[in-house]
Amino acid sequence: MQPLSEAEMAQLEQMLDRVPAPLEPLDISMLDGYLVGVLLQPKAVQAFQWARYVLDSEGRPAPAGFDSRELLSLVKRRYQELNQAIVDRQWFDPWVFELAFDEEDKESEGADDDANPSEVVFSWVAGFALATDVFPDLMREDAADLLEPLATLFMHLDPEDLEDADDLLEEIKTLEPPKEVSEAVEGLVVATLMLADITRPQPRAAAPQRPPARRGPPPRGRY
Repeated sequence: MQPLSEAEMAQLEQMLDRVPAPLEPLDISMLDGYLVGVLLQPKAVQAFQWARYVLDSEGRPAPAGFDSRELLSLVKRRYQELNQAIVDRQWFDPWVFELAFDEEDKESEGADDDANPSEVVFSWVAGFALATDVFPDLMREDAADLLEPLATLFMHLDPEDLEDADDLLEEIKTLEPPKEVSEAVEGLVVATLMLADITRPQPRAAAPQRPPARRGPPPRGRY
């Protein structure tokens, strides 16, 4: 498994843009958050179940004659890369991108040179939220355990979108919004790995039958 190159990411983005109407494919950032939400399910979700939401956010079937094999091949490579990071509890780089404004946009929308962290990661978090809606097993875990990592993610969504989630909204109010995009991105990764400890716990190693050989210190994670 090779991580996608910059050129392959651009190719995937173009393929998503070419998915025919009336389908509404995920954009590349939303796709990334969606894949993480799928991977954090307590029970593995089969590819045929999650792949249709890549091509259409409502899961509608692709029209006859549309060949999605190359597109989904790239998506599955990213899926494998994210899965390995989650299994190993290692840092990964979420696919989030600075918003681009031209001078007219800045004047009409009042944008400044400093990107709003929540706006930058919004699409990624929306993809994660889509996965939890389509595959709700993650949200059925112990609510108290889920509260902190979910609040770290969903703080970037509109509060009106969090229906019947009073405890989550109260937890979000206790958090300090990130001031920098890098801080928001770090929050995505940390929350992902916290959720992995809940829904995909690492098995405990069996007690050794004899003293293990001396080795150097274990590698430290980057997160």
